[in-house]
Amino acid sequence: MLLATPAPEAPVFLSATSPESTMPKQLVLTEADLASRWAMSPKTLQRWRMTGTGPTYLKLGKRVSYPLNAVIAFENCVQHVSTSKRIPGKAGAA
Repeated sequence: MLLATPAPEAPVFLSATSPESTMPKQLVLTEADLASRWAMSPKTLQRWRMTGTGPTYLKLGKRVSYPLNAVIAFENCVQHVSTSKRIPGKAGAA
């Protein structure tokens, strides 16, 4: 007795009219946007990327962008109550 095996399904590609293409994209900031948000030079952000100091970033080719949720998380980690004490309970607090 031969059992029929189902034919393999064709791959599904997203088209511009598919519901998946209307899903919201993650908000990102460019280097210029973040430098403006924090009132600092883009060169500072470039130096931070080299030293691994600042928020996490995405780099696709030459384009650098910062996910908004990573920027907000970094802002929360560097909050201080005074010049010598960080806010208790925040990630990275001493």
